[in-house]
Parts: sequence; structure tokens; C-alpha cells
Amino acid sequence: MQRKIQVTEIAELLSHPEDYDCLIDVRSPSEFHEDHIPGAINLPVLSDQERAEVGTIYKQVDPFTARKTGAVLTSQNIAQHISTLNDRGKDWKPLVYCWRGGQRSGSLALVMHEIGWSVTLLQGGYKTYRRHVQHELDRLLPRLRLIVVAGPTGCGKTDLLHQLQIQGRQVLDLESLANHRGSLLGREPGVCQPSQKWFESSLYRELCQFDLEKPIYVESESSKIGEIHLPTALFKNLITSNAIVLSCDRCQRAQYLVQRYRHLTQSIEDTTQLVERLAFRHEKQQIAEWVTYIKTHNWLALATSLLEHHYDPAYERSQKRLRVTEHCKLQCPGELADHSVFERIEA
Repeated sequence: MQRKIQVTEIAELLSHPEDYDCLIDVRSPSEFHEDHIPGAINLPVLSDQERAEVGTIYKQVDPFTARKTGAVLTSQNIAQHISTLNDRGKDWKPLVYCWRGGQRSGSLALVMHEIGWSVTLLQGGYKTYRRHVQHELDRLLPRLRLIVVAGPTGCGKTDLLHQLQIQGRQVLDLESLANHRGSLLGREPGVCQPSQKWFESSLYRELCQFDLEKPIYVESESSKIGEIHLPTALFKNLITSNAIVLSCDRCQRAQYLVQRYRHLTQSIEDTTQLVERLAFRHEKQQIAEWVTYIKTHNWLALATSLLEHHYDPAYERSQKRLRVTEHCKLQCPGELADHSVFERIEA
């Protein structure tokens, strides 16, 4: 009797990913880019253009013609993928999934099965993975024992978190996951923010590595980091958890910002456009002053003025929602001499 293609559930896959030599996502490149199971590779059985073509035929001609066209394109793509996998031995064990675990993943899995590879299909495909991530985030995020590190812009909160991580403490770096520093000028140079779904997948992957019985340090954030929305349960936890509030002299914070945001001095036009986006909150005269600082390369004056008139007042407004239990004065941004504060707040 010919053996059947194996099928597994998402919980089993995530519990024992080592059972498979390769996770293969056969969805189109755009679907894969938006989100995928971490560690998967993309071997699309239909490109974005081909998928759109088949969909158009399905609607404008008939389903039968669409299936024939799709079969031709799928067969050609699968043949190319198999040729790239020629070096895999007979003991190779791939897992294949598509959107719902249907025709696209089944097509590639069937060919692999006939070759003799021990291939497994994911029941329900990516859709069941996405539901799992959403369910687990809703379950885990309210349980996190967060310790929030707050303070005005330029205190070096991210640097301090990195120090805590080196010391062995658990740190959730949301800005790293979001590829953004969390303010209007916080866009990371040369990189794009991930999709909302990929951010949530990355967040879930981080949570799986934590001991939820121990505290997790996290920087205070608004409900959005750039274009990424924090899950509601996470934001509620952030604003109700114990917070350490840092402070540092404004002149030192301004010098720190000039160093950390040096990339903004490389593109005058882009930086000017970012500052002009603050016109909804500041008068024309203030915007003009900042633009003048940019044009004259007076970066320290720009940083000092932005802190005084924009960032510090915004921080004062946001601080009201924090549950402050400790205050720490920094000698310079990112450096805390008295680390006993962490022992007190963890107790």
C-alpha cells in the first residue's frame, strides 16, 4: 500500500520544529514578505503576477480554464524548485504549507512524495499559524511581568536596556522588532518597517524565549512605533506596570541625540521634510527656526530646541499615564551608576 502524505497541526510544528529539515512556504512572494512562519523559505508555486492572472481568468472566463492555466504555471514552477533541491538526499524531511493547506502546498508535496522524500503538510496552512499567533499574544501579553524604563528623549533608554541584557536580565526591545526608534525622527536609515503581521510574529517568537515568571524590561512606548501598532493587551500592560523614570540634563541629551541620529545630518532634504511634518502641532515661526538650523548644519541647536519645545513637553504629557515607582538621575545618557534600583523594583 502506498503511504500517504503526512499532515501535522500547528501546535505540533511549533513544539518540535527540529523534526523537519526545512519549512517551505509556497505562497507568492508578496504573501511571504508580509508574514511567514519564522525560519521558512519561499518556493512559490505561483508568482504574484501569475496568481493575479489565474484569478482574473477565474472571474472573467470560468473556473475550469483558470485551473488549467494554474496547473501549467504551477507545474513549471515546481519543476524549477525541484531542480534547486537536487542535492537533498532521500532522508530529507521538508514541511510544506500555503495559505490554507490546500492546492498550492498539495501540488508541491505530491511531487516531493512521489520522489520519495518524507514530506509533511501543515493542516490549515499559514492561516492556522496566524490564528495561533493572535491567540497566544492575547493569552501571554497580559501575563508579562513588565518593568517599564521611561524618561525623556535622549536619556539613552535603549542603551540602558542593552546593558541590562548583558547582565542577564530579560529585555523586550520593541523598537528593534519594529525597525524604528519610536519618534517622528526615529526612522532607521536604509531599512523599512516590517508588516504588522511580521512584527506580531517576531513578538511572539521573543515571548516564547522568556521565562514568564521573571521580570521583563521594556522601554515605555506609545501605542504606535512608527507605523506599527502595539497589540492592545501589550499597551495596557505597559501603562499599568511598574516604571523606572530616568532623567538627564537636557544639554547632555542634545549632544547624545546628535551622535545617535547622525544619519539625519546626511540628508538635509529628508530631515527638513520630517521636521515640517510637525506643523500640525507647532507654529510656522517654530518650524522655520528648526529648518534654519538644518540648513546651517547647527545640529546641536536643532536637537536642543526640539527637546525643549517638542519632545520634553510631549513626554510630560505621556508620563501621567505611567505607574512610577523609581526615579533615577543619570550622569550621562545610557549610564546608571546605582544599579540597586533594579533589585528594589524586582523585589
